[in-house]
Amino acid sequence: MTTVAVRPGRVEVHGVSKSYGGVEVLHDVDLVVEPGTVTVVLGPSGSGKSTLLRCLNHLEKVDRGFVALDGELVGYRRRGDTLHELKEKELLRQRTRFGFVFQSFNLFPHLTALENVVEAPVSAQGRPRAQVEAEARVLLDRVGLADRAGAYPRQLSGGQQQRVAIARALAMRPAVLLFDEPTSALDPELVGEVLGVIEDLARDGTTMVVVTHEIGFARKAADQVVFMDAGRVVESGPPDQVLDAPRHDRTRAFLARVL
Repeated sequence: MTTVAVRPGRVEVHGVSKSYGGVEVLHDVDLVVEPGTVTVVLGPSGSGKSTLLRCLNHLEKVDRGFVALDGELVGYRRRGDTLHELKEKELLRQRTRFGFVFQSFNLFPHLTALENVVEAPVSAQGRPRAQVEAEARVLLDRVGLADRAGAYPRQLSGGQQQRVAIARALAMRPAVLLFDEPTSALDPELVGEVLGVIEDLARDGTTMVVVTHEIGFARKAADQVVFMDAGRVVESGPPDQVLDAPRHDRTRAFLARVL
């Protein structure tokens, strides 16, 4: 059977700040995600969680600070004391090292589940279609959808569509997987099937950063929990520390509302 080997990546965030229209949505954020670990980012709406995620792969440009993947600056090249933004082709190559799973699936409606998984590795990475298709079938099996390879998105439940989206992200052989509230668009009874797939990936040693409101998932799967508020990292640490014995009043107040 074809296997899909991925070397997990290390993410470093140093002093990242980001503003929109004069409103600062990220303020001096520091974060390290070690290879093969799961970091869950919690916080109220508007706390900067999704913006941080989009800064990791340069979907959003940072105003100050920098992000690095395995020691390589993301989005920039340093020359002396100056950072120069990468050209689009180089940026796209770099971005393929991040798999991104959105809350709204973003599948191509005119392509089958298999074709959705195959499309990007062939068009963006130039890999042979036959090889990618073999890997895609393995990945669909991995997310429990081997029998739905020929189905179109409209023929799939929300949970199945999100699992196809996860397989699609994995097909790029990313060093890091980013999840932006992957269960928020799902009916409650479908949440578990998607979280189960993500938990399996965690056990396999995939580096992941997951923005979510699912506290139970954070408790079970996270190596590190980060709580954000008003664009700042308020506290971070192992799940039992942040969730069961938070040090900061703001974290305690948030958890009291959601638990």
